[in-house]
Amino acid sequence: MLRSRNIYGPYEDKIVLEQGSTAINGPHQGALVDLANGDWWFLHFQDAGVYGRILHLQPVHWKDGWPLMGQDQDGNGIGEPVLRHSKPSTASSPVAIPQTSDEFDSPAPGRQWQWQANFSDQWSSLSARPGWLRLFSQPGPDRTNNLAFVPNLLLQKFPATEFTVTTRLDGRRLAAGEKAGLVISGADYSYLAVERTVAGFRLVKAACRDALNSGVEKIDATADGASDSVWLRVQVTAGGLCHFSHSRDGTSFHSLGEAFAACAGKWIGAKVGLFCLAAGPAEPSGCADFDWFRFGG
Repeated sequence: MLRSRNIYGPYEDKIVLEQGSTAINGPHQGALVDLANGDWWFLHFQDAGVYGRILHLQPVHWKDGWPLMGQDQDGNGIGEPVLRHSKPSTASSPVAIPQTSDEFDSPAPGRQWQWQANFSDQWSSLSARPGWLRLFSQPGPDRTNNLAFVPNLLLQKFPATEFTVTTRLDGRRLAAGEKAGLVISGADYSYLAVERTVAGFRLVKAACRDALNSGVEKIDATADGASDSVWLRVQVTAGGLCHFSHSRDGTSFHSLGEAFAACAGKWIGAKVGLFCLAAGPAEPSGCADFDWFRFGG
């Protein structure tokens, strides 16, 4: 931190927060917040790789005109982040957490969702089939052979170190060659999708390494004879290891393909979400409906 009595300087500097003996790496890029009762707090993030940037709140006390964050564990005059601390003294409010699951029964998607790039209203609808999210198939850009530059991926950040996501997909309105499914996205990606072929439906498990540098997508497993209605699931275990599975009844799930090690994207953590893709540069003609998107486990 730098301080001065004049905006033009001179400035003096002091380290007021460090990782120290904690596991909270690189505490930085934050904001000082002062409360009406005179308390001070510091917001900062921790880079957690595949899990993105985790937000932390640290207590602040002032010493010799410097705001020292966290607690000085080793007595060197520099604060270290704390994992547990009494909460700020503010007006009472109910406990709230970021949205994750979505039943798709509202006029708009939950605030947790984000498109991979600038979006079009023509990509999706929550009114075409009430209670379902309809994704209209879109052709991928000519410049890529993978999903890294496909804008119509509907994604959200990993909400925890371990979790399970399940979605129910109705693919009967897909056109031949189109596919829709569940994707884990980052600098590498993997997905489990329902693809419509001239012979019917099949499940496709694919992955792509180094996608941002034009890595080639590879199919590592398929299952013919799939139904047009299917439950898709991905279980994410410690370290971001992803296990994909599918079901015909929502009860009995069967693994497909190899486990996939998720990785961070460019300045962001990995994300999980949905997509619907047309065949090559063809004009979109079909769509896929998703009943819900639920986190658990």
